[in-house]
Amino acid sequence: MRKNYRNSFYAVHNAESLNWLSGQRAQSFHAVVTDPPFGLLEYSANELKKRRSGNGGIWRLPQSFDGFARQPMPRFTVLTNHDRMAVLAFHLRLAPELYRVLVPGAHVIIATQCLVSHLVAQAFCAAGFEVRGQIVRIVKTFRGGDRPKFGDKIFREVSVIPRSCFEPWLVFRKPCDGRVIENLKRFGTGALRRPSEDCPFPDLLEVPPARGTEREIANHPSLKPQALMRFLVRACLPLGKGVVLDPFMGSGATIAAAKHLGLRSVGVELDSRYFQLSLSAIPKLARLQTNGNGLHRNGARPSV
Repeated sequence: MRKNYRNSFYAVHNAESLNWLSGQRAQSFHAVVTDPPFGLLEYSANELKKRRSGNGGIWRLPQSFDGFARQPMPRFTVLTNHDRMAVLAFHLRLAPELYRVLVPGAHVIIATQCLVSHLVAQAFCAAGFEVRGQIVRIVKTFRGGDRPKFGDKIFREVSVIPRSCFEPWLVFRKPCDGRVIENLKRFGTGALRRPSEDCPFPDLLEVPPARGTEREIANHPSLKPQALMRFLVRACLPLGKGVVLDPFMGSGATIAAAKHLGLRSVGVELDSRYFQLSLSAIPKLARLQTNGNGLHRNGARPSV
C-alpha cells in the first residue's frame, strides 16, 4: 500500500508522528492544527479493533436517538492515574519536537478534552510555548450527564459528570523573534488572521459536527467539520503563506481545509486504514461547499 503522497498543495505520510518529526529540519513549518489521540488508549490497535468489531472497549457505543445512529465516543472517565501520566508523557515528547520544527511566532491550535487539557497545557508550557488562550467550540453531544452506572433508577436526580456542551481547542505560540511586526515580516507568523478587517479573531465558535456528506466521505471517529477546520487553518497563517502541519491527520480534515483555501500543508497518520482513507477523502472534502451553516464561500466566517 502507498505510504506517502505528494502534490503541489500537500504531502501526507503513513508514519509514526514522533519518529517522523525527529527527522524533519528545524523551522520547517509555520503552524500546527491538529486533533491528537489525547487519550492514547482509544487509538491503540487493540481498542480500534474493538471499535470496528462493535465490542466497544474504551469506545462508548451509544444507542440510536431520534432515528439517528450516534458515533462511538471514547470514555475518558475510565482513564487511570497511570493512563493520565501516559498522556502527559506523550505530550512532553510531542511539544519539544513541534517547538523545534516550527518557525518563531508559529501557532499551535490543538483539540483537547476537559479531563486532560491541563496535562496538554503543562507539557506545551514546559517546552517553551506561550499560552495564547483557548477556542471554545460550542457543540452539544451525548457525552457526560449520565446517572450513576447501575443506579440510574435509584438516583434519577443526579449526574456523575457534567454533560459536555463545548469542545476546547488550546492555542499556543512559539515566542516571536523580536516584535510581532518584525516576526510577521520575516516569517509570516506571530498573529492570527482576522475573519475580516472589522472582525477580530474570536475564541467562541458554534459549528455543528460533521454529518451527511462529510461523514460519508471520511467516516473517521474524530472527524472535524470543514466549516471549523477551514476557519482555524486560515487563521493560523495570518499572511496566507507558509506550511500547516497536522501530525495526527486521521482522514485528512486539516489537509483538506488547507487545500480548499489554497494553502500548503503536510499530514502524518499512523493507522494505515485511516491513511488510505485520507487519500480519497482529502480532495473530496476540499471540494465541499459549506455555505449557510458554516463558512462563507471565501472561507471567512463560521457562526460566532
